Amino acid sequence: MAFDDQSGTTVQRKRLSLSASGRRLSFERRLRLSLYLLGLPTLLFSCFFLLRHSVDISILCVVMVTLAVGWAFAVSLLMEQITRPMQTLANVVASLREDDYSFRARGGQRNDALGDLALEINALASMLQGQRAGSLEAMALVERVMSSMQSPVLAFDRDGRLKLLNQAGEKAFGLSGQTALGLSAGKLHLEYLLSAADDDLISISGTQQTSRWVLKRTSFRLRGVPHTLLVLSDVSAALREEERVAWERLIRVLGHEINNSLTPIKSIAGSLRARLTSLQNAGKGDSDFETGLEVIENRAESLNRFLQAYRQLMGLPAPKLKAVSVTALMEQVSRLETRTRVLVTSTVDVTLMLDADQIQQALINLVRNAAEAALSPDATDESVPLVQIEWESIGGEIVITILDNGPGLANAGNLFVPFYTTKPSGTGIGLVLAQQIAQAHRGSVHLANRSDGPTGCRAELHLPLS
Repeated sequence: MAFDDQSGTTVQRKRLSLSASGRRLSFERRLRLSLYLLGLPTLLFSCFFLLRHSVDISILCVVMVTLAVGWAFAVSLLMEQITRPMQTLANVVASLREDDYSFRARGGQRNDALGDLALEINALASMLQGQRAGSLEAMALVERVMSSMQSPVLAFDRDGRLKLLNQAGEKAFGLSGQTALGLSAGKLHLEYLLSAADDDLISISGTQQTSRWVLKRTSFRLRGVPHTLLVLSDVSAALREEERVAWERLIRVLGHEINNSLTPIKSIAGSLRARLTSLQNAGKGDSDFETGLEVIENRAESLNRFLQAYRQLMGLPAPKLKAVSVTALMEQVSRLETRTRVLVTSTVDVTLMLDADQIQQALINLVRNAAEAALSPDATDESVPLVQIEWESIGGEIVITILDNGPGLANAGNLFVPFYTTKPSGTGIGLVLAQQIAQAHRGSVHLANRSDGPTGCRAELHLPLS
């Protein structure tokens, strides 16, 4: 009986020592000695028989040596037949111990002690091979799920060393799995994760917005060593939606009350202005009275525009998706800005499923901001004011970039704060509205100062390709 891999070639494996005792012979030696002793009575009987018949001593010696050599040869053949199958089975078991399940024992038959043992070991190897294939497939599935999860997943051992990190975790914490694995939480500045309790709300500050995560933690053992598994769920969008709903309710109440006051004020101001006009025609006008009425009317109109802007921000409808050409959309947006030159540099067309009206409004806001920055008197670039629009596919999304050569960003932390503006006539909702439109399309808006040479700002609109 021999053993082979799936190609049929015989392979010798290193076997484990059975640690024979120094006071006891090994199995093979005891078996060989027993077989020799079994042949001893035959030799003695043959010697006694030949001596009784007065056989010549030389013939006696030849016969006895021949019998001894023949018996030794027979013992060797018998030992080979006994030990070779056992060595084969030992090598198969050794391959199983080394996680190699491709080896099998050959020649085994039922109703035979060694044959039954060989068949059972083969069945065990097949079962272990199936379990190993199943575990590898399960591990591959787990790795695929981990890599595709949008939630960061981290695992630390009992010494606080990072042992598991998926792609979402790398992106959320700015880490690289190749260099971060094996490092302690202290070196990675992640001690707050280990000290946080289950269901804690954790804030991670970014360059422009703070993302908020709910932490779920559990424990597991790997090779007997306890580990801590951390899974973070992004609740920023949900919390922003809750905040938006709360603001919408508040503005609805405030708007109702303010409009109830503004409407009669504006009406009375208009009536007084008409009466003042008739008095002026009669030569009884009062310039201070007219100025005061004008101020009341202008401020009432300004406050009404403010409320309408907030209602526009809070009343963004759900996007109606349809196939839209990015090139055609960019050409339309570039023609709407007439104050400065808008250059579209990308030519590769991409078709996206989006709400063209909403995305166009978001791009108009971004291009308007870029044009105002390029035309700003604070711009340090002495070249002609210029706005550039380009786009490219990165991973599973398309990134639309709007560049200007203005003075750049001064306070990036307040970009997406509603009604925060540095412009005298600005409303402070343009970027907030663009961000809400992008998030409704499962995208985002990012702004940063340019790092490619010229001064200015780089605005990016990220949209999924599918």
